[in-house]
Amino acid sequence: MVRVRDLVMRLASGGRPVTVLDGVSLQVETGEVVAVTGPSGSGKSTLLGLVAGLDAPTSGTIEVAGVDVTRLDERALARFRRETIGFVFQAYHLIPTLTAAENVAVPLELAGVGDVEPRVTALLAEVGLGARGHHYPAQLSGGEQQRVAIARALALAPPLLLADEPTGNLDSVTGEQIVDLLLALNRERGATLLLVTHEAGLAARAGRVVALRDGRVVSDRSLAAAR
Repeated sequence: MVRVRDLVMRLASGGRPVTVLDGVSLQVETGEVVAVTGPSGSGKSTLLGLVAGLDAPTSGTIEVAGVDVTRLDERALARFRRETIGFVFQAYHLIPTLTAAENVAVPLELAGVGDVEPRVTALLAEVGLGARGHHYPAQLSGGEQQRVAIARALALAPPLLLADEPTGNLDSVTGEQIVDLLLALNRERGATLLLVTHEAGLAARAGRVVALRDGRVVSDRSLAAAR
């Protein structure tokens, strides 16, 4: 599903180049649950953003579902991202002036899907918010907002789900519920899940853990075989 080869990302900071990722290679198979861990500044979120096509790397290649995303122009990249990738952010990124249902409907409407209401209702029910669709983000708890964000990410049934610190703004109990939900969606939908986390407990529930440090992969271990 994901093939990253010799990925390098350099950014300018104070007029000097800073290497954020330095020769990262990573392969994620269809249906896998992979956690990317590491200290702050190790390049975790940068890697996820590059896989999503939100930024372009300095060098290296990124293939998602057999497509080299580094070679797509902006229009093709936007279409590919919409059809292939769902992204869950730490800060939810819901539109505050839209209800939960309207937030979930956004990607469907942008894709030109007709009669979105039944689809939105089913998605909200799937994440346990069947009765909260008419509420605005400010009327929802952090966990509920993250559930809305997950429903939105799943709206077009993407084969790849990316999650950047999905429990980072939540208390431990709510965070566990969100992890349960993500893993259940992986099992039920067969979607590949690549997530970034600094929480050891969350990483331990993945099938595999890839650790970054100073922009390099320092370990890549399967947890599924140990269970």
